[in-house]
Amino acid sequence: MDNDIFLKIIAREVPADIVYEDEHCIAFHDIAPKAPTHVLVIPKRKTPKLSDFTPDKDPDVMHAFSKIPHVAKILGLEDFRVILNNGEGACQTVFHIHFHILGGKRLAWQPD
Repeated sequence: MDNDIFLKIIAREVPADIVYEDEHCIAFHDIAPKAPTHVLVIPKRKTPKLSDFTPDKDPDVMHAFSKIPHVAKILGLEDFRVILNNGEGACQTVFHIHFHILGGKRLAWQPD
């Protein structure tokens, strides 16, 4: 099996605090939160990174993205940030597309 931690969470080989799941995606709390609320939304079918994505080949990515407002509502978030890192230089550490939902406080914008 792929050493992808997210595939292990999907297969229930690794525990996670799941907040939403359907046949195409799963959302769970990040183990190293960067905000009071920090949840990951991931497609169940693996696409390594956004630059590998094509809409016709990766419909689960589109589905996962479409569920972000629903997951935010479950979490009680009206205002939130969504982040997707693409590649090592952008701090992607798990090569399985995933969307970070951050909220629960006023988020600062800190450009370089």
